Parts: sequence; C-alpha cells; structure tokens
Amino acid sequence: MTERRIHDDLGFDNAEIVTFAEPTPEEMRAAHERNAAHVRLLWERRRFLLRWTVIGLVLSLVVALLIPSRYVATTQLMPPDNQSGGGAAAFLAAAGRSGGGSGLAGLAGDLLGTKNSGALFVGILSSRTVQDRLIDEFDLRHEYGDRKMEDARTDLGKHTGVSEDRKSGIISVSVWDHNPQKAAAMAGAYVKELDRLVAEVSTSAAKRERIFLEERLRAVKQDLDASATKFSDFASKNTAIDIPAQGKAMVEAAATLQGQLIAAESELHGLEAIYTNQNVRVRALQARVSELRSQLGKIGGEAGAAGALSPKSDPSLYPSIRQLPVLGVTYADLYRRTKIQETVFELLTQQYELAKVQEAKEIPSVKVLDAPVVPTKKSFPPRAAFTVFGAALFFLGACAWIFAHRSYAAIDPQDPRKMLAEEVALTLKARSVTATAGAAAMLKGIVGRGSDDDEAAASNGDGVGAADKSANRAGPEDHLSQAAGRGSR
Repeated sequence: MTERRIHDDLGFDNAEIVTFAEPTPEEMRAAHERNAAHVRLLWERRRFLLRWTVIGLVLSLVVALLIPSRYVATTQLMPPDNQSGGGAAAFLAAAGRSGGGSGLAGLAGDLLGTKNSGALFVGILSSRTVQDRLIDEFDLRHEYGDRKMEDARTDLGKHTGVSEDRKSGIISVSVWDHNPQKAAAMAGAYVKELDRLVAEVSTSAAKRERIFLEERLRAVKQDLDASATKFSDFASKNTAIDIPAQGKAMVEAAATLQGQLIAAESELHGLEAIYTNQNVRVRALQARVSELRSQLGKIGGEAGAAGALSPKSDPSLYPSIRQLPVLGVTYADLYRRTKIQETVFELLTQQYELAKVQEAKEIPSVKVLDAPVVPTKKSFPPRAAFTVFGAALFFLGACAWIFAHRSYAAIDPQDPRKMLAEEVALTLKARSVTATAGAAAMLKGIVGRGSDDDEAAASNGDGVGAADKSANRAGPEDHLSQAAGRGSR
C-alpha cells in the first residue's frame, strides 16, 4: 500500500517502474573476492609501496624545507572619528549603532554626501603614493627583482593585505615577507605614511582658513616690518622721539626762557640808566640777554636767527617749535600705520592659532589599536601537512601504477594496441639514446675532439640501429617479458 502511494505521488505508471534486484550471494562473494584480490596484490607489493612512500616523504620534506618561510606582521587601526559634518555625522553615527548596521550607515552616508573615513583610509593605504614611498624606503625594486616601478607596485600589492571590518570599522593592514623584522617595519611604515598623507591632503574648511591666514600673516608681517623701519628712520633722522611730549616740553622751555629774557632786559635798562656801557655789570647783563635771545631763537626756530636749528649740522639737537607741526603730521601718519599693522598682526595670529586647533580636530586621526610586532611563527609553508600530502600522493601513485601494470599485463600479447604501444616505447627509447650520443659528440667537437667523436657517434648509431632491428624482430613473448620487467622495477 505504501509502495503504491509512493508511485502515485511520483506519477509513475506501472510500465515505467524499474525494479532493482538485490545482489545475489554469488555476486556479493565475487565482489568480496575482487576486493580481497586488490588488497592481496597491494600486500604482495608492499615493499614497492613502502619504498615509493618513503621516497615521496623525503622529497616532500626536502621541498618543504627549501621553500622560504613567510612571516606576516599585522597592525590594526581604530575607526576614524568623524569630527566634521555636524548633524550629518551624528546621524551617521546613530545609524551605525542602530540595528541597521553598516548598510544603513552607508546608505545614509550616500544620501547625505558624508564620506566614510574608514573606506577613505583603505583607499589611501592602497594608493600609488603610499606604495611608491614604501618601495623607495625599503628598496623593494631590488628586493623583488623588478626593473620597472609598475611591477614593484604589483608585487607589493601581492605582499600586502588591507581590509576593513564592516561591523566594528577596524582596519587591518597585513604585510608578509621572508624577514620578520622587515615585515613589521613595513606594516609600521604603512601607518606612518597614512598619518602623514591624511594630514597633507586634508581639504577641511579649517585647513583652508589656516592656509589663508598663513598667507595674510606673511603679507602683514612684511608690511609691519616696512612701517616700523620707516618710522624708526624718520624718528632717528629728525630726533622725533615723541612729538606731543617734545612739543609740550619745548613750549614750557620757551616760556621759561622768555620770562628770564624779559627780567634780564628790564634789569639791563635800569643799569644802563645809571652806568655807562663799559660798566662790568652792564656788559654782563648784555651778554646774558644776548644768550637768552639765542637760545629762544633756537627753540622757536626763527628764520635767520642766530644759532637756529640745523639738523644736518647738529643732528643731536631736538627739533624746534616751528618744525614740530610739520614733523608731527608725518610722525602721526607713520605711527598710525605701524599701530594698525601691529593690531592686524595680533588679530591674525590669534585667528591662525584657533584655525590650527580646529584643523587638528577636523583631520581624521590615525589611532593604532594593535601596533605591528615582529612575528615569531611562520605563516607558510605548513611543512608537516606538505610532507604528509606528498607522501600520500606518492603512495596513491604507486597503487595506481601497480593496478595499471596488472591491467597491462592481462592484455593479450597479440593485441594490436599493445604491440603498437611497445613499438612506440622502444622507438622513443632508441631515439633518446641517439640524441644523447649526438649531443655528446657535438660537445666533444666543440672542445677540439671532432675526429674521435665522429667515430664514436657512428659506432653508437650502428649499435642503436641493430638494437632497433632486433627489437622489431622480437616476438610478442619478449615484449611481454620486457614490459613485466619494467613494471617490477
């Protein structure tokens, strides 16, 4: 009933049903006998199998030891902080922490136009600029045996692996090399070049502002130096230290001298009324009055006055009261320019320092989670597995040879295919002997033994021809015995 239901479900008709009969005891016995015969054959040829297995084991071990060891140095970087972007960056961070994972964060970043700094780091690490710097620093063209820079970049890419974990955002940089110290140094160089290149190619607003302020500071500093130089030259040439203070002092000094002059003149007039001009007191007062007038003329700067100020002849004197207004205008203009440049320079310096701080905040910082260390365990080749695999491969090849030899020996000696195969094998063997003899003769002829080599080659050729003829005349039994002998060897 169950069988009929199965047939109905599968849609088979009774005519389409194929029944498979169970093997009979005789068939099972025959199969067991064949398996036992195979095992017996392998047991009889156990020395052959053991010999080739040992040979495979030794050869595999030698090859595994000859392959240079590879060491992998790995460094891991923390995901960069998105300092810029404001609300968009905050939305991206929230989207990444929510259940949507990296897919939602990536979609939000595409919609908002916000860059993924992790993918940016991966791209920078794989860039041509970083590769060229590492090639030059470690002389990788000589190390890899490349003559062209493009080939060296390709080989460096094969020795380097850069990946980013989409869930955590951690970036891994792996470098393999035959020298463990060099592998660790190259992994560290990748991090150093990444940090340097990120700071170089940053296009943040703070960096643009900082560059602008640097240019303005340079120009303002030049203007400030020029203004200060002009102001100092003017003040030194005209003895104009402080025009307002100097003007006040000069006016006070002139008033004092004017009062002393009036008092001296009054006293002189009184003495002249009593004494003659030859009197000592009269002459002393006259000399004093004359000196007071001279000093007053110097201070006032009267035109044509005796002892008037001559800056060229006496630069150590102060400017006169008459010159102070003219000097004051130029002095005030130069002083104002200098103070303006100083104020602008101070303000730009403050803004420049603030821009540098803001730029440092906006540049994605490279934070190393795991620094590269010198590896102590090789990553390739796995010598134990390689040796076991080689021994197993030789063992299976020996088993296949044993079964193939038995099948070949079971073929009828009169089979045309077997006869053709033996004839082809003998012909190839004879040709190889002839080619070897010809190569030897040619080599001896090069070193000056041409005549002897020709005779040896002729004799070898005759011998090989006789061998070919005798092999062709040999019967099928000889062919079978020769094939059996090669199989046993």
